[in-house]
Amino acid sequence: MPTESDTHYDPSLGNKFIFVTGGVMSGLGKGITAASTGRLLKTAGFDVTAVKIDPYLNVDAGTMNPYQHGEVYVLEDGGEVDLDLGNYERFLDIDMTSDHNITTGKTYQHVIEKERAGDYLGKTVQIIPHITDDIKRRIREAAEGTDVCLIEVGGTVGDIEGMPYLEALRQFAHEEPEENVLFTHVTLVPYSKNGEQKTKPTQHSVKEVRSIGLQPDIIVGRCEDRLDPETKEKIALFCDIPTDAVFSNPDVEDVYHVPLMVEEEGLDQYVLEHFGLADEALATGERTNDWREIVTTEKDGNVDVALVGKYDLEDAYMSIHESLKHAGFEVGVDVNVHWVAADELADGHDGQLEGMEGVIVPGGFGMRGSEGKIEAVRYARENDVPFLGLCLGFQMAVVEYARNVLGLEGAHSAEMVEDTPHPIIDILPEQYEVEDMGGTMRLGEHTTVIEPETLAYDLYDDTSCTERHRHRYEVNPEYFDDFEDEPLTFSGTAGNRMEILELEDHPYFLGTQFHPEYTSRPGQPSPPFLGLVEAIAGDGNGTNAADADRDSTTDAETEVTH
Repeated sequence: MPTESDTHYDPSLGNKFIFVTGGVMSGLGKGITAASTGRLLKTAGFDVTAVKIDPYLNVDAGTMNPYQHGEVYVLEDGGEVDLDLGNYERFLDIDMTSDHNITTGKTYQHVIEKERAGDYLGKTVQIIPHITDDIKRRIREAAEGTDVCLIEVGGTVGDIEGMPYLEALRQFAHEEPEENVLFTHVTLVPYSKNGEQKTKPTQHSVKEVRSIGLQPDIIVGRCEDRLDPETKEKIALFCDIPTDAVFSNPDVEDVYHVPLMVEEEGLDQYVLEHFGLADEALATGERTNDWREIVTTEKDGNVDVALVGKYDLEDAYMSIHESLKHAGFEVGVDVNVHWVAADELADGHDGQLEGMEGVIVPGGFGMRGSEGKIEAVRYARENDVPFLGLCLGFQMAVVEYARNVLGLEGAHSAEMVEDTPHPIIDILPEQYEVEDMGGTMRLGEHTTVIEPETLAYDLYDDTSCTERHRHRYEVNPEYFDDFEDEPLTFSGTAGNRMEILELEDHPYFLGTQFHPEYTSRPGQPSPPFLGLVEAIAGDGNGTNAADADRDSTTDAETEVTH
């Protein structure tokens, strides 16, 4: 929480809660709108956190198909959550926990367990008050110790599965002082064929919200362009809010520009005044300008990176895209990511990789695409193309080397081929008796010990790193001896587990059993991604430069559906 010397904030004012709902259609950008609001409040000197409410019955996002919900984002405590929490961590530069993700499955499971234990003393267990009370409890607990908590309600107002949450929000507003609660409603403002911005969808959406007993304090209109003054006035008139409480959220070149856009609209100042915090905030001239400087960095060129995966959907690899962007901010280049279908590479169609300056093989599960990923590793290794393998990509790099360099014919992962003659990758020992799929992998933060005088050491500038994991399989210890004295070495370990691999005499060849993309931030790019982009851009931090440094020193990622 900000200290008195920072913002003159009076803790007796209590937590402030911003509830963000969406109307008209899903996928409008409620999460980015909420995260951008939080970014501005943090710049103003306040401690900000966020909660994502997902109305689906799944307990968590761990077993969901990426085509439905995008990537499964992993938190430091091992929580498998919606990708929106990744946006909150990146925008707010905070580490969240599973408590910041509320799902219907999680809530109902808890209430039913209490009922089975007799905690309700024979009362009839109902949506109201038991489910709504549990929702409110979760929000308050997640907000504890912070100044402002943003709560995004997934889905669209009017969805039947979201009704208990909206009722909980109505009760929440009744229980809290009026100055501590603010409702933001994000809607679509489309164009008609004659180029007119249409407000009727917003009017009907707000009507739906008000029928539940909620009155938006702020309306954010998602449109291709800024809302016209006449459009704002019409929305204000028919939705019963001040005109200066209607804000534009137009399409922008990069989502990291959204905070800059809504700041120009005055959204942060309106929120601060609503909460009575305008005088508590840092003066405008005292606020850091770091975010603007980072995300508007002038670019000196472009680099082309192939992402070899199974899902032709950017959301399925959201954190990888963002990590490359963060590295690009740091190096001063635009990173163009080219999707390459792993399935198509299985037949040796290397032509899709020609002209690519870097290759990334991401995480995943299951047999489909595995042979293509192995082929992509081979191509990068043999053609001196900078390479980064993540989780499964790390494992496929080990398999590729075992097959094509060590000569272990038929080598594979036991996950893909149970009867492989050489199970180079095998299941974790603690997974032998596991039957449930959800939440049972090796998850969350674990520490890796890094060997000095290695590429990994140069990247992390330390003898250890703590990164997030999500896997059931690992390099089989029975084959460790086969890699001794090989150019492919394991430079990072966790006990008897291999965590980082690298290849000598290669421009940049790195694999990590963990997912470094989950901890990358604007201004704090992930070391493996930064190293990849620097190696491509020729800034001298790839393997060749690292080898030179060492010489001079010596001289002196839903498993079920995936």
